[in-house]
Amino acid sequence: MAKAYLSIGSNIGDRETQLSLAVKSLKNNRMINVDRVSSIYETEPVGGVVQDDFLNIAVAITTPLAPVELLSVLHEVEQTLHRQRLIHWGPRTIDLDIIFYDQMVSDNPVVTLPHPEAHNRLFVLVPIKEISRQNQVIHEQVNQMIEATSDQNWVRKYKDSGEING
Repeated sequence: MAKAYLSIGSNIGDRETQLSLAVKSLKNNRMINVDRVSSIYETEPVGGVVQDDFLNIAVAITTPLAPVELLSVLHEVEQTLHRQRLIHWGPRTIDLDIIFYDQMVSDNPVVTLPHPEAHNRLFVLVPIKEISRQNQVIHEQVNQMIEATSDQNWVRKYKDSGEING
């Protein structure tokens, strides 16, 4: 069984409901055990596309799925929630990404681990920091990334942990 950390975000429609439905979909998958869900954070969009602010969470899971298989499940969840890939770094109903998968380092073109942009994304790092305290290696890695990042976008707590009812 592998421990993975996911980042989930939404900035179209009812953002909280989208996050909740994504977590519910993960919980309903017999190959995924949802261990922890972070607080909800409201975050500034990145990438220069004019769009609404995001709500973001991190989810810690345990799974026997290999990274490519897990990514396939995440894409299925996105499709179920009507994700459209129209504009790179553009608005989306839902976005699910694998950030860490155990301590695996991989340059696989399908799924690069850790996520290649994680170190540049406070909206990813801050929620993972909240839920990774039990995993000293990941927690320390996230702390180091936060200290070293050049990301200046704001991230603020929107709702406390436990308020996603997936």
